[in-house]
Amino acid sequence: MPMDTATDLAVGEPVARHGHSLTLEGITHRFGAATAVAGVNLAIDPGEMIAFLGPSGCGKSTLLRIIAGFIAPSAGRVLIDGAPVGHLPANRRGVGIVFQNYALFPHMSVAANVAYGLEAGGVRGPRAAARVAEMLALVRMEGFAERMPRQLSGGQQQRVALARALAVEPKVLLLDESFGALDKNLRLDMQIEIKRLQRRYGITTILVTHDQEEALSMADRIAVLNRGAVEQFAPPGEIYDRPATLFVSGFVGTTNVIPGRMGAEAGCVRLDVGAEWAHCAGMAPAGARVVVSVRPEALRFVPAGDGALAGTVRAAMPLGPLIVYDVELADGTPIKLSATRDAGAALARAPGDAVHIAPASSASCLIFESPGVS
Repeated sequence: MPMDTATDLAVGEPVARHGHSLTLEGITHRFGAATAVAGVNLAIDPGEMIAFLGPSGCGKSTLLRIIAGFIAPSAGRVLIDGAPVGHLPANRRGVGIVFQNYALFPHMSVAANVAYGLEAGGVRGPRAAARVAEMLALVRMEGFAERMPRQLSGGQQQRVALARALAVEPKVLLLDESFGALDKNLRLDMQIEIKRLQRRYGITTILVTHDQEEALSMADRIAVLNRGAVEQFAPPGEIYDRPATLFVSGFVGTTNVIPGRMGAEAGCVRLDVGAEWAHCAGMAPAGARVVVSVRPEALRFVPAGDGALAGTVRAAMPLGPLIVYDVELADGTPIKLSATRDAGAALARAPGDAVHIAPASSASCLIFESPGVS
């Protein structure tokens, strides 16, 4: 992976895939009687940035440590470029990792931290010094070589940790909740920086996060995990617009879940609140208990009529260019609706207003079989 620093690419600019492939085949891991990872199969293309996204305890960090070689799986194989690496120790897998707390050696200078992996691999002297200088320039830390980690800010420490991981030219880069300790503005700066480097060099990268915005903005594809299993593995737009399961629909972004029963016609749902919505996306047997998932931005205020849900505005919260309304339907079901607002304009609806709401399009209403009893 030659580190030519002559040209920067924009974050959104396509990059030739010249990294390394990563394949997970039937990865399962148990801690005693508890199953942390359950039969995970993923094929990751060279140069992709993949996010492992899910709530705490879903297995994403365990999966990352299995890839790194810190944990041997109970079953399954990890392959890099089609070759199994299960027999290789962590320091021989060609994997670089940046931890949430950066894990810099406090008694070593910045330059010594970056050189550590090189020296462990037998690269010393002028070659190591040149590589360290190159890596520090790459992450824009060339003026900090002699400082100690305690003299650096959180963002600077993260840049050093990234330089150390990249110095050994890893086949796969692992980012383990690497932005969690940074404040919001610095986190965004570092996300852009890492995405810039990842796209520029085509580094196959795995990002572990519980932050859905981070996953949606950075990843080429997202693996959404729940209870150790992958619920969906797809590009961000598909994850958000066409979630495969009710869990994905509720975990990624914000959604409204409205209970009802499937009608006789495909796509038709009789909602418990008293309206009928037709042409929704999804399948279930006629008469089955279902829920309809619809995102706040897909709802509109409308005149009373067929399919409109009557309710009362309970709160209106301006959030920059949007206003988020909390609406209570006639049966007590809470609904969130978001709408754009004109700068300086008064709220279009105020708390206490009686309103009617409906989807902007039937395609935005997704049917899932109810997790409850039919």
